[in-house]
Amino acid sequence: MSTNLKLSDADTRRASIIAAALSVFAQSGYGSTPVAAVAAKAGISQAYVFKLYPTKEVLFVAAMERCYEIILETLTAAADTAPDGSPEGILKAMGEAYARLIVDRDVLMIQVHAQSAADIPAVKAVVRRGLATLVRLAKARSGASDAAVQSFIAFGQLCHLIVTTDLTELNDDWAQTLWKGMSHY
Repeated sequence: MSTNLKLSDADTRRASIIAAALSVFAQSGYGSTPVAAVAAKAGISQAYVFKLYPTKEVLFVAAMERCYEIILETLTAAADTAPDGSPEGILKAMGEAYARLIVDRDVLMIQVHAQSAADIPAVKAVVRRGLATLVRLAKARSGASDAAVQSFIAFGQLCHLIVTTDLTELNDDWAQTLWKGMSHY
């Protein structure tokens, strides 16, 4: 029975560490974030973090995997509740849910930081896997064409750009061209 308690405790610690890692890496990026900052945010020792995640790279990949799980859960729920069962209606519901999700700067910024660290093979691999999962979900749930799914993903990247640069604060014509009619803020 004590083994089950240890597993349960380790699982709880893993979840706590990943939540902290997602937040801290989102703030500082991969290169600038020491594992000690993740440990401090999680309220545990750096040694215990390394016991569960032997390198910073493994920890960052686990945080990215959690980020993609959150996105997948959000988009799946949106597809399930889309009022219009058409491909366009489902993609619209998924897009609106994603736009609301990235108001959480952690979910948004860890993706941005992962793209900037994609020269690290393990990071590139997790970004590719996450993107593949999202594309497959969008295609399967909506039944939309490849072109429509491509536009859906491109729209999400545009949302990233608008939110990270606070374009909605600008009333310049060029900025309005990008954000006008968007529902992400």
